[in-house]
Amino acid sequence: MTIRRVLGNTGWLLSGKGVNAALSLIYLALATRALGLEDYGRFALVVSLAQAITGIVTFQAWQLVVRWGAEPLAAGRTADLEAVTGFAFALDLASLVGGSFLSVATIFLAGHLLGIEPGSETAMILFCLAMMLTIRSTPIGILRLHGRYDLAAAADAVTPLIRAAGAGIVSLTAPGLVAFLAVWAVAELLASAAFWYFAMRLQSFHRNDISLITLPRREPGLWRFAWSTNLSAVLSLSGKQIVTLIVGAAGGPAVAGGYRVASQLGQATLKLGQSLGRAIYPELVRNGEHAAKGLVRQATRLSTGVAVLTIAIALLLGEPLINLIAGPDFAFAVTPMQLLAVAAGIELIGASWENLLVARGQAGTAFILRAIPFVALFASLPVIVPRLGLDAAAGAVACASLWAVISFVLACRHRPVAAPVA
Repeated sequence: MTIRRVLGNTGWLLSGKGVNAALSLIYLALATRALGLEDYGRFALVVSLAQAITGIVTFQAWQLVVRWGAEPLAAGRTADLEAVTGFAFALDLASLVGGSFLSVATIFLAGHLLGIEPGSETAMILFCLAMMLTIRSTPIGILRLHGRYDLAAAADAVTPLIRAAGAGIVSLTAPGLVAFLAVWAVAELLASAAFWYFAMRLQSFHRNDISLITLPRREPGLWRFAWSTNLSAVLSLSGKQIVTLIVGAAGGPAVAGGYRVASQLGQATLKLGQSLGRAIYPELVRNGEHAAKGLVRQATRLSTGVAVLTIAIALLLGEPLINLIAGPDFAFAVTPMQLLAVAAGIELIGASWENLLVARGQAGTAFILRAIPFVALFASLPVIVPRLGLDAAAGAVACASLWAVISFVLACRHRPVAAPVA
């Protein structure tokens, strides 16, 4: 029954991701053809910068809400549940403030390295600040805690719908870098509003609950969990954006644009991995070790089949996909797209094992195991890109993913696992 519930919840998540994947091909084609290779590269760098900063400063409050909110919800302890969500919202507010300062500092101090032209800093800063306002980990956690994956899917679908419609209008009327950034910002803001609307219909909290101090006094392990999951997310969720920024700084906007196209097409499978991980995490929290490991094995078998299929599609149809969607200017991104599809397949297979470590109180271990290969990747890319090119950079990403996933599996099999949350 548990695996059926996981698959059902994954289905709801993927319905939103499926709409996103289909429409992303439309707005990717519109953006690449309207902006061209160089300007699309600059667009990719600005979007990657905003997404990377958002990922760096955002705590994975949704995991915290699920882990510490499951027992109060089951027991009907409304006050304790509101304290959990209030703490999570306080983390989101802190992330917003920290991310805003980091965005401004990065653009002024390092914007030239990312190909940001003089005079365009204001537009870039406004875009990054808008992205900070879209931080929505708390409402996502509320929806998953209550099992309302259908509402989460509906809110998630707002982003691609607005992007596709906006990109079409902009392409016909006023194609330009700033116009496309405005469309992306509006889409994210409306999606965030939808998440908050649905979440507040299920569960609210009071102003007095918004505190970074009250709940940690009662739960000593709270901050350690929050920091560990945040650091792990920096690598797993923001790693792709950080790689794009490093590639752009080392190879220029055109190379960054090619990598972004390759990444969006080749790593589409990661959406399934993220959806499966988010659906399986609440079940891993609730189940004992034996049941949890059985669930992970079933999810891994499913993931392996999907990974093999998507890698085969990328290998067989990579070139026609690039030419059809992005155009011949991006033909150099075919091999990187195929290698990144391999990396995505590897990450998909390992997603459940990483979530098992986090659900069992070993978030710090999960972070260390992911940090080692990805820090090595980040350090090597400035050398790899100028000397060996984009193909080698994508191959290095695949190697880092393989290293991390093998580490997760070995850790889950050989380390003692803490008891689940009651």
